[in-house]
Amino acid sequence: MPAVATPVIERTTLGNGLRVVVHEDHAAPVVGIAVYYDVGFRSEPEGRTGFAHLFEHLMFQGSANVGKMEHPRLVQGAGGTMNGSTHPDFTNYFQAVPTSALELTLWLEADRMRAPAVTEENLANQVAVVQNEIRVNVLNRPYGGFPWIELPPVAFDTFPNAHNGYGDFHELEAATVADANDFFTRFYAPGNAVLGISGDVDANSTLTLVHQHFDDIKRRRTPKRPSFAEPAVTSERRGEITDAHATAPAVAAGWRVPDPATQPEQHLATVVLAELLAEGDASRLQQRLVFRDRSAISIEAYLGSFGDPFEQRDPSLLTISAVHPPGTSPDRVLSAVQEELDRVATGGVGGEELARVIARLRAQLLKQRDQTIGRTLALTMFEQQHGRAERVWELDERVAAVTADQVRAAATSMTADSRSVVILKAGVR
Repeated sequence: MPAVATPVIERTTLGNGLRVVVHEDHAAPVVGIAVYYDVGFRSEPEGRTGFAHLFEHLMFQGSANVGKMEHPRLVQGAGGTMNGSTHPDFTNYFQAVPTSALELTLWLEADRMRAPAVTEENLANQVAVVQNEIRVNVLNRPYGGFPWIELPPVAFDTFPNAHNGYGDFHELEAATVADANDFFTRFYAPGNAVLGISGDVDANSTLTLVHQHFDDIKRRRTPKRPSFAEPAVTSERRGEITDAHATAPAVAAGWRVPDPATQPEQHLATVVLAELLAEGDASRLQQRLVFRDRSAISIEAYLGSFGDPFEQRDPSLLTISAVHPPGTSPDRVLSAVQEELDRVATGGVGGEELARVIARLRAQLLKQRDQTIGRTLALTMFEQQHGRAERVWELDERVAAVTADQVRAAATSMTADSRSVVILKAGVR
C-alpha cells in the first residue's frame, strides 16, 4: 500500500481548557463529532462499580436547554446517528450527521457538557436501564462476561484495574444524585475533554462555531490522572467460574503487554503477534486448534478490554480465549497455545506470513480511516490518549515497519509463568 500523507489537523484549546481538533475531508457531505472525556472504569470510586457507565446513560437524559431524549431525536431527525460508550480510560459521545447539522450537534454537545439533567427520576430510571442491560448482556447470556469481566480480577490486584466496570446491582442502587453531581464536577470539566470533528467542514468556520457554543462553559479544576501501574505477573494465576448458560466450556489466558505510550514499537509488535496467532482461517491457532486438532470450537486473540489495541493505556492485556469441546481439558488448550507462542519465540516468523498479517492489519486501519465516524473516533481518541490525532494516518506505516525480530521478541515475553488464566465451566448439560 502506498504511504498516505498526514493531513493537516487544526487545533485549539479554549479558555476553559477544552481541547479541539478539526480535520477536513470533503469526500462526502457528512461530518463526525465526538467528545472524549478522560474518565472510564478505572476512574470510578470503590463502592460505586459501574458508575462511569451509569453516568454515560445519564448524559442522554437531557440538559439545561434540551428535554429528556430530545438530543437523540434531534440528531436522528436531522438524518444523523449517535451513541456513546464507556471504556477503561475514557467515555465518549459521538454523532455522524449531514454537514448541515454541524451547528445543531455542537450546540447539543455543549449543552450537556454545561449542565446535564441529573435528577432523582432520571437517576432511578437509568439505574434500572443499566441493570437490565447487565441482565441481557451478561447474566442471561452465554459467555456474557467472559473474559472481559472475569479475567481482570485474576490478572490485576488493584481496584481500578480488577473490578467489574459494568457494576454491582447493589452499588448501582446506592448511587445518589449527590454522587452523580460530584462525578460530573470532577471528571466532566471541559479541561478533561477533547472535542474531535472530521468531515465535510471548513476548519476556520467550524472553530468559530466551537468558540460560539463552548466558550461560556465555566472552567473547572481538571483531575490529575493517577498511575494505575501494577507489578508484572511472575507466576501463573488461575481463577474458575461456572456459566449457567454456556453449552461448552472455555478458557482464557491474559499476558501483560508493553505500554503503548512508552514502548510503542514493542506494543505494535504485540498487536501483530495477536493477529498472527488468531485472526483469520490462516492464523496459527485457528489452523492448529480449530481445524487440525479439533481441541477448540473457536478461538480469538486481542489486546485491550474490547478488542481495540490502541484505546487502552497501561496496564493492559493480550487475551487469548477459546471455547472448547467438553471432552477437551482446558490445560490441553493452554498447552497448545503456549507451544505456538514458543514456536514464534524460537522459530520466528517467515517473511510471507508476516507480510500477510501486516497487510490484513493495514487493510483494517484503512477501512477505519475511510469511514467518517471511524476516523472521527480514532483521531479524537488518539488526541485524548496520546496528544496526537495524526496517529490515525501514521499507524499504517508504523505497522508496516514491524519486523519479524520484534514479533519474536513479543512472543518471548508470553510465558506460562507470566499468564493469568480463567477457566469457564459450562452449566448447560
